[in-house]
Amino acid sequence: MTHSRLLRDTVLVLCLLLSAGLARGDGYELDIVAESLDEPWSVALLPDGSFLVTLRPGRLVRIDGDGHQRDVSGVPDTYYAGQGGFFDIVLHPDYASNQSVYLSYAHGTSKGNGTAVMRARFDVSMLVDAEQILLTEPLKDTPQHYGGRLLFLPDGTLLVSTGDGFDYREAAQDIHSELGKVLRISDDGSVPADNPFVADGANRVWTYGHRNIQGLALDGDSGRVWMHEHGPRGGDELNLLEPGTNYGWPAITYGVDYSGAHVSPFTEADGMAQPLKVWGPTSIAPSGMAWYGGERFPDWRGDLFVGALVSREVRRLEVVNGEVTDEEALFTELGERIRDVRDLGDGFLYLLTDGPEGRLIRVRPATGKP
Repeated sequence: MTHSRLLRDTVLVLCLLLSAGLARGDGYELDIVAESLDEPWSVALLPDGSFLVTLRPGRLVRIDGDGHQRDVSGVPDTYYAGQGGFFDIVLHPDYASNQSVYLSYAHGTSKGNGTAVMRARFDVSMLVDAEQILLTEPLKDTPQHYGGRLLFLPDGTLLVSTGDGFDYREAAQDIHSELGKVLRISDDGSVPADNPFVADGANRVWTYGHRNIQGLALDGDSGRVWMHEHGPRGGDELNLLEPGTNYGWPAITYGVDYSGAHVSPFTEADGMAQPLKVWGPTSIAPSGMAWYGGERFPDWRGDLFVGALVSREVRRLEVVNGEVTDEEALFTELGERIRDVRDLGDGFLYLLTDGPEGRLIRVRPATGKP
């Protein structure tokens, strides 16, 4: 065998070993469900085993079990600029009987835009009977910090996260502005009578003092709501949401501005909640978040999984009695920005990687596991 051929074969073997490592971790394997997704943001699982995936430029695609993609028609127009576009997609808790889906997106123009929610009925390959049931007030003229995460609560009401609009961060402390908030509405968009600030005229506001929430997850055991949000430079936070609570931004923060200047000299203040966990001084840029309640990974049950854009991984947080007791970096072998992580109810974990060539990936137990 010549030296050049030996070298070539050695490189080939190394490449095969490395490729195998990309599909396997300690106790799990990664299956590519679909690829070539243009800036995917969120994913929902339909009862027939197919998926709905939002693409930020303004498309909704249905992905069959074999990975075949087709566009869903009837979607709303969106303001695709900066961080704007399509965001979350969730099914109504009673989807089996009403086929209702909820889509969050950036609505408007460069002169006035905000986070919106559309409710529609999904019919094979189209959205029908669509109506916009929420548009944040006031509108803003920046294409940044929309929030856009959706979460149904056990009582059937819907939480909607909003961002502070970047240049409007002081509005996060104003309960009469819907910027920098978590809003709570009924499934038809009406206002629940027991929202905490109805008497003050801030009808839809549930919590306030937020920067840019892109992770909401329901603890299936306790019913608690977990939330994470981006800090500026450092200061990414994990919190438990309690209605009526002020989470401090920008009056208190553990991060600094992108210029290095202090946003605030304070990290705590009376009447403002402290985060349960802070990532800093370097931001991980948290994205989607899941509370895992399945049985396929018994060691993970009850843990939180936080997607990370900057550090290109998923952080597994072990939670005991509402406190984070341990943290582990997972799926680093992908080497990709993680846009979303979901427990979709079938016992697997799902990841969406970010960018113009995004992928939908299923995390399953390694071969030989149940």
